[in-house]
Amino acid sequence: MMQHAALVIIDMQRDFCCTGGYADRAGLDIAALARPIAPIARLAARFRAAGRTIIYTREGHRADLADCTPAKLRRSTEAGAPIGSAGPLGRALVRGEYGHGIVDELSPAPGDIIIDKPGYSAFHATDLDHILRARRIETLVLTGVTTDVCVHSTLRSAIDRGYECVTISDATACHDPAIQRAMLGLIAGEANIFGAVITADAVCARLDQPVLA
Repeated sequence: MMQHAALVIIDMQRDFCCTGGYADRAGLDIAALARPIAPIARLAARFRAAGRTIIYTREGHRADLADCTPAKLRRSTEAGAPIGSAGPLGRALVRGEYGHGIVDELSPAPGDIIIDKPGYSAFHATDLDHILRARRIETLVLTGVTTDVCVHSTLRSAIDRGYECVTISDATACHDPAIQRAMLGLIAGEANIFGAVITADAVCARLDQPVLA
């Protein structure tokens, strides 16, 4: 499976992982959301060394918010961090603002793919599916935040499109550890109905295995 795999790094943005960003303003535990940074960095280094595809996603909207639905805007307002409102990292979840960018520790390298998405799933209103099929990617190694929202939305969309999926337990996170445990259990339930759940080290070990002819 690793021979045709891509590493997908979901929404590891300052708006979700740094002080003053959208998640912080909404009262979420950003320390928990930043925990996957080190495991993701290890995975990214190994994928790059192996010449494998790395895809970053960034959740965010146009400056005029034309691609932000009224319902989503309302929910963000109720959470205390209205999308598009000014904050310490710029306008919340708006493309081009400082908070919209990937955290420094995981900066994309030349050749990495960046998918900007207006929704939770990385497949919604993007060309991700076309990119994966053009590269003959069959397996998605899913990392990032949050496991219960954007990671899980992307996972379900990928499964319905026929991709194999591997969710990395220590390279994904929720703001609440109890929700993280529940989500990983849900994914692996019914004989891995949404794909395997394994650790970053386990993926690195599989990347080290020789490809058999």
